[in-house]
Parts: sequence; structure tokens; C-alpha cells
Amino acid sequence: MSVPQLPLALRYPPDQRLESFIAAPPGAIAQLRALAEAAGADWLYLAGAAGTGKTHLALALCAAAEQAGRRSAYLPLVAASGRLGDALDALEGNDVVALDGLEAIAGDRDDEIALFDFHNRARSAGLNVLYTAREAPETLALALPDLRSRLSQNARLVLDPLGDAARADLLRDRAQRRGLVLEDAAIDWMLSRTDRNLSSLVSLLDRLDRESLAAQRRITVPFLRQVMEGTG
Repeated sequence: MSVPQLPLALRYPPDQRLESFIAAPPGAIAQLRALAEAAGADWLYLAGAAGTGKTHLALALCAAAEQAGRRSAYLPLVAASGRLGDALDALEGNDVVALDGLEAIAGDRDDEIALFDFHNRARSAGLNVLYTAREAPETLALALPDLRSRLSQNARLVLDPLGDAARADLLRDRAQRRGLVLEDAAIDWMLSRTDRNLSSLVSLLDRLDRESLAAQRRITVPFLRQVMEGTG
């Protein structure tokens, strides 16, 4: 008797889908969707500074793959640093793999050798792979030139930090998905007085969702100020 898979909504955060990504580079979503759905699609290397949405797209890739009936796996490399070989061995049998945060293992020779070996095995087995990193392969602090060469052969996508208009669009979209009413004045206040890193903004929105529900309050500027200052 087979064990049923977890529903997709429980495996990957519902906010993190390809169609919900704000201000993607031209053609990027189509390339990621092809990687999720089509055997033999071009492998991708996604570069961008912290907070530009790399993890969102890595998780969204896996969600799209499962929606297409393919087996997928997401691995945050920071969680596997120092034992990457074992973590990569556990990914065998998937169709699509997202390896998030190459900088976490850069410079660790054993981890790099494990990744180099996995890369070659995955190519031979016909897996589709997404790599993400804060830097391009040319500037990543890698110890193995052969691994740098392999990574450089992937199609490249670069995420730039969002401007304020795109950040505001992201907050509106996330709020709407939660059933929250987020007024423009509240968005302006958040962008002018809080960390503008995307992950920080989304975490703040999660907190506001909980706090507003508990207090039975709308998210207004006075309520925002109260939450941020930790007052009554």
C-alpha cells in the first residue's frame, strides 16, 4: 500500500508560486516553468543579492513541478553544509531539484566535490536542476575550478532588488492572498520605516496578519506603529 503524498499546499508555502512572483526578469518565469514541467529543459543558475526572491522561485519551481505530476525536491544548502554528500544522495529519484544558496558550501572542498559529483550524475540521469546563489559562478568563492566551470554552463537568470513600487505591489498581493485589507498609507509607512528586504517585509506581513486577527483590528498606520513599538 503506497503512502499518499502530502497535499501540495502543505509541501510548499501557498504564497510562493511562479505566478505570484513580482517583477521577474523578462522570460524568467517561462524558463522556470519549462524547467519544472519539461524533461531535458535547460538547467538554470539564479543569481541575486539576499532578499531578491531566489528562495521564492526555488520553492515555486518545485510546486510547479509537482502540479505537473513530476517529483521534486528543494534543498537549502545552508542546512546541509558540511554533509552535502549525504543530503544529495537523498535526492535520488526526483525529476526536478532546486539547490538554494551555493554560497553556503563555497570553499568547503568536500562539499564542493560532492556537488560536482551530483551535477555529473544528475546530467547523466536527465534530472532538471536549479541552482541559486548570491553571486555569479565567476565570483563565487569556490575551491574547485571544475565545479565553477560546470555551474557557468547553466543558463543564467539575475534578480535585481525591487524598487518601492514593486515592493508595494508585492505587499498588496500577499495581503490580498491572506484576505487582508492593506491601505496605501500603511504600505507607505512600512516601506519608509522598516527593513525593505523582501523576506523581512513578508515576515512583517505574517506578523501583522496574526496581530490584527488577535486584536480584531484593521491594519492602519496607528495599528502598525503600535505593533512595531510593542505597545498595548
